[in-house]
Amino acid sequence: MFSRVLTFPRKSFILIGPRGTGKTTWLKSHPFNLVVDLLVSRDRIKLSADPHYLSTMVSGLQRGDWVLIDEVQKIPELMEEVHHLYEEKKINFVLSGSSPRKLKRLQADLLAARAINLRMFPFVHAELGRKISLEDRILYGTLPVVVDAAEYRRETLETYIENYLQQELIEERVVRKMEPFLRFLTIAGQLNGQVLNVENIARECSLPRTTVDSYFNILLETLIAFQLPAYRPGLKVKEVSKNKFYFFDSGVARACAGLVRDELDKSYTGYLFETYLLHEIRAYNEYSGKKRGLFFYSITNSFEIDLIIQLKKKSISTQEEVMALEFKYQEKWERGYNRALQDFKNNSKIKVKMCLGVYCGRLKLVFDDIVVYPLEQFLQKLWDGEFF
Repeated sequence: MFSRVLTFPRKSFILIGPRGTGKTTWLKSHPFNLVVDLLVSRDRIKLSADPHYLSTMVSGLQRGDWVLIDEVQKIPELMEEVHHLYEEKKINFVLSGSSPRKLKRLQADLLAARAINLRMFPFVHAELGRKISLEDRILYGTLPVVVDAAEYRRETLETYIENYLQQELIEERVVRKMEPFLRFLTIAGQLNGQVLNVENIARECSLPRTTVDSYFNILLETLIAFQLPAYRPGLKVKEVSKNKFYFFDSGVARACAGLVRDELDKSYTGYLFETYLLHEIRAYNEYSGKKRGLFFYSITNSFEIDLIIQLKKKSISTQEEVMALEFKYQEKWERGYNRALQDFKNNSKIKVKMCLGVYCGRLKLVFDDIVVYPLEQFLQKLWDGEFF
């Protein structure tokens, strides 16, 4: 229904991304000489018992042929066999999976120096255009399964969480007891978009700090969540050092919080607005190959800037260059929203190339050096490459 922005490389690559982002659908829309799906029990059983059986499966292929191994994290030991066949037969391999956790644990990254690493995100603005309203994207996310069946989006999001828990956690025995993890997941969903204070979360969950740390790591390793690091250029004394925590999709964050059937307050919806914008910017940053550093900036008991994009790193001969963005889930942009951006720009240690605001209004606004864009216009310019 929607064409994806991600470009199919000309050499072997590893494709990762959270479950349900459309990796398998996208890959199978391209021609392969052999497809090995490790969710299919027949392939999984044979290769689990004998990874070398892959050699038999590819015996009839020639140099330059393409092989897809889907859900490769199910059998990390296959990586050694893939590496051997890649070197011996010069076959192109595409490896996909929802979690690199097992592969990292077993150090099964033998193709890292030879294969391109790609990441897939849920649908983005460049793929959806105006076919899905911006409000729906903010409130329910852009997972393909949610977009394809909008009338069942609440049920789909709830099922997504259940499937994630079953397939990623229970089957692989990542979590010993599900009840405390579910309690943690609900609180994590409610705290989406906020600065992490693990000790407070542990108290609220009635769990040890070490357990909560391990739960956060599970979400990060399975790509269900990410952390936005604090930017600390040394401009002020009380710069916040802790990271912010976000789910990869605003609808998933809402489902984890148990709020897909509830009316949301303005504050929580504001965090979903941030989550959606970060999704678009992270996806553009990855798909475009720019891969700039993304941060937030905050001063304790003072102001906060939602996103800092590092355009140029500091070196011996060059000054660091950044752009600063403020997000407001408001239809009217107040002049007071500009204060943090103005304060940040009026420094001499770094070069602030541009300051942008994004809001839900209809008009583009200009306040001296600060330009404020309506959401749709910002997204169009983002994907046109006009900002970075």
